[in-house]
Amino acid sequence: MADNDPLASALSGLDNAESVGHLKQTIQPASNEIGSVLEVFYDRGYLGGFQFVEDGKAGRFEVELKGAINECGAVKPRYSAGADEFEKWEKRFLPARDYGTLIVTTSRGVMSHYEAREQGIGGQVIAYVY
Repeated sequence: MADNDPLASALSGLDNAESVGHLKQTIQPASNEIGSVLEVFYDRGYLGGFQFVEDGKAGRFEVELKGAINECGAVKPRYSAGADEFEKWEKRFLPARDYGTLIVTTSRGVMSHYEAREQGIGGQVIAYVY
């Protein structure tokens, strides 16, 4: 599957590193979108932390893992979801109700589906983690 999607590669790298028990993972190239998704992962307690490292190219993220991710991935194709439609996508991508997080890109930036629902805004579902 060489669709050259940096977000999908980043998330499958995290997923693989977690499954073999690594505590650090480097993601490159870095992008604003990947940074925003990592931010949500961090806010929801899935990561120990992460930082951007300038390397003269696109840069990279050094991510601290803490063994909290069972599975994560990019959602392809990206589905649009209204503020009241997240439940349908939760059923499809997450193993149980209120378990895991959908990452949504909205007009107000990238956030968890919980935040988007709270703010009453929809967006595109771009990733999931649990």
